[in-house]
Amino acid sequence: MKVGVVREVKPQERRVALTPAGVTDLLVHGHEVVVETGAGEGAGFPDETYASAGARLAENAAAVWATADLLLKVKEPLQPEYGLLRPGLTLFTYLHLAAAPALTLALAESGCTAIAYEAVQTDDGQLPLLAPMSEVAGRLAAQVGASALLAPSGGAGRLIGPVPGVRPSQVTVIGGGVAGYHATKVALGMGAQVTVLERSADRLRRLEEFFGTAVQLRMSTTTAAEQAAACSDLVIGCVLVPNARAPHVLTRDSLAVMRRGSVLVDVAIDQGGCFETSQPTTHARPTFVVDGIVHYCVANMPGAVPVTSTLALTNATLPYVLKLADLGTDAALKADPALARGLFVRAGTVTNDIVAAALHAELVVA
Repeated sequence: MKVGVVREVKPQERRVALTPAGVTDLLVHGHEVVVETGAGEGAGFPDETYASAGARLAENAAAVWATADLLLKVKEPLQPEYGLLRPGLTLFTYLHLAAAPALTLALAESGCTAIAYEAVQTDDGQLPLLAPMSEVAGRLAAQVGASALLAPSGGAGRLIGPVPGVRPSQVTVIGGGVAGYHATKVALGMGAQVTVLERSADRLRRLEEFFGTAVQLRMSTTTAAEQAAACSDLVIGCVLVPNARAPHVLTRDSLAVMRRGSVLVDVAIDQGGCFETSQPTTHARPTFVVDGIVHYCVANMPGAVPVTSTLALTNATLPYVLKLADLGTDAALKADPALARGLFVRAGTVTNDIVAAALHAELVVA
């Protein structure tokens, strides 16, 4: 099989979908790998490392898209790439289609097969390809939140940790999954006073085992979220509903009770955002202010640490890439239920019920 890797076109996205070590493994299995020149430079992998591993370098993305049977990306295709989608192509990347009706339509109309990293799910409910980037995003969320609290960044001018005689910042993490756990761990390590809101009683019990009494744990409700936000310096939204748009846990009206200069970090922005006032931002312009509240809503947070993120992502995706290449898409989907759950679009049809319902709702509104 011909496996293609292209350079990401999303602004400030420096990750790449496959490392040179991954190229070597694919070649050992008898496959051909075509890599767009410059695809790995931002992640610390220059062209010569791919050539040394045995990949064929292509001068432009169009050549890779045109020849690949299996195309690997990190982020979803953007509008300039829609015309490169075609029948016979299997696209394997993060898609987040519940919040992207135009992309969903483009994928369906192209006739390609689209498998979403974030939707690959094991029988026990784990999301093995989403988890590594959730870990990175969660850890980053506490760091960027601390930075946004600085006065030069527009924040309230508070240090996230304590100094003698001065209270530490109050941090609320909404959602206690993978991203929420890591956000909590880093915020706690920085000296913040942390509250975690979570809807699952079982997950609250697990968080209690991890953190003991160092973190305040509360059942997540609308009232609890608003009360916590009112006394927080930093709120980190880590809400995840697999394959669906994130629900709004704080409304525009909620901002009125928050401290001026406090910060919202929306880790769920890829899925539409969990704060009503959230809008996607970029690493070049990561924040904006609404009603005196600083919002950080970068849609590709792990792209800020492309070396770490690329290595972690390839570690997770490579077994599935090898399965798709070795067996072919049809056989791989039949053989692996986890991979099959990641199938979003095939032969002009949106195969995921949640994504299909979201698309239908968007079309009805339009």
